Amino acid sequence: MKFRDLLEGAEVTAQSGNPIVTGVEYDSRRVHPGNVFVAMRGETSDGNGFIDQAIAAGAAAVVTDSDRQPAGVAWAKAPLGRRALATLSANFHGHPAKKLGITGITGTNGKSTTTFLLESILRASGRAGALVGTIEYHVLEKVLPAPHTTPEALDLQQLFRQTVDGGGTEVVMEVSSHALAQQRTYGIPFDVAVFTNLTRDHLDYHGTMDEYLAAKRLLFEGLGAQPPRVAVLNADDSYGLQLAQFCCGRSTEVVTYGLGKADYSASRVEITPQGARFDLNTPCGSVAMNSPMIGRVNVFNILAAAAAASARGCSLEAIDQGVAALKAVPGRFEKVDCKQPFTVVVDYAHTDDALRNLTNLAREFVKDSGGRVITVFGCGGDRDRSKRPLMGEAAGKGSDFVVLTSDNPRNEDPLAIINDAMVGLQRAGATFRTEADRRAAIALAIGEARKGDIVLVAGKGHEKVQISRAGTIPFDDREVAVDVLRELGFESAEPKSAEGIA
Repeated sequence: MKFRDLLEGAEVTAQSGNPIVTGVEYDSRRVHPGNVFVAMRGETSDGNGFIDQAIAAGAAAVVTDSDRQPAGVAWAKAPLGRRALATLSANFHGHPAKKLGITGITGTNGKSTTTFLLESILRASGRAGALVGTIEYHVLEKVLPAPHTTPEALDLQQLFRQTVDGGGTEVVMEVSSHALAQQRTYGIPFDVAVFTNLTRDHLDYHGTMDEYLAAKRLLFEGLGAQPPRVAVLNADDSYGLQLAQFCCGRSTEVVTYGLGKADYSASRVEITPQGARFDLNTPCGSVAMNSPMIGRVNVFNILAAAAAASARGCSLEAIDQGVAALKAVPGRFEKVDCKQPFTVVVDYAHTDDALRNLTNLAREFVKDSGGRVITVFGCGGDRDRSKRPLMGEAAGKGSDFVVLTSDNPRNEDPLAIINDAMVGLQRAGATFRTEADRRAAIALAIGEARKGDIVLVAGKGHEKVQISRAGTIPFDDREVAVDVLRELGFESAEPKSAEGIA
């Protein structure tokens, strides 16, 4: 492909040269001879500082969002670097997104579970495709690690290309507010867009809830593409109602879901430790649902997935089969079973709203046994400090005993983070202990548990590392919990059996 062909449709203000190019890269360490290097400004680094390295590695051309004109290679200036990367990536890979039905799911909580549910329903409909999200990526039958909830445009286009080449027709993807604000999804023609909810999170990045919502709304506006054909919105969330008003009068069809008045609703809801049963009411009729996913919050996730699946042309029978088939979502209310007389659960809950949902579910879980709710949690470093006391208060109000510990402290002092969250625990009048060492904190909580209790290890869920000033170390809450239980004399044939929740 020639350089000028690669630039077709890109917002370029100046250019020079027209060599044959062999690929596109935005990381100078991955540049090979003949590649185009897209140098763009990021949150913490500027790719323009690596232009010389890219040229030394054999780059045939450079696209930059700076005023620098590289010497000795073809070049182009694109004021919006990430938009340029998106356009060039789509051009190079032959616009695979146009051959796929893409569903984007955004919101604070529930995205991962909803994507897994929708993928399961699509599979029950006989459709193959890809899943992109926080936990992992799926390309047909291949499971890949997920460095980001929503990857950069180049990585997305590569995943789309692999999906098309493998015969896939569907993509289900989590779309984060960061990715939308940074325009990583620029030019992607979403067919269906789903909104789960909006609660306090990421304000270290967005600043205010209004800005956070504005980032989410970009999915429904259409970034460099037409707005989605169908918007699936949570009618029980005030922000979902705002998005419904926004979408009215546009080309997008609005479909709502919720426990109240909505296009897709649930009635006769029964929540048990074995799962959820309810009648799914839709414009096409009703069907009795039986899901192994525990908790009322998962009823919302199922409703969202069912509405999105219907928008993609799936039958009620496929929805029923797909929901029943999904037994677990990694790190979402994941039970650790070493045959102990109490329950241990690992969950990704890392906002005050998610902690409230988690502890409420745990309270229901131990209602019949009269057991206690014991919660281990921490707050992430280099993130919104104002949500830390809110998380402490939520954990304190919902638990009988709390162990406050570290999550991913990153560049902050773990004790300073603990002090921020402790304010909320004190406000709630909670019984708690502090232990900065997360492994020791998990051991402390499990050591306190008696028959019938439930121990919640919250915050990291599926994550397999812990990040601090000292670096990144392997750390898996599930494995730590198993180790602690075995040290206490319990054994397990299946230490990582699971049941899912958002």
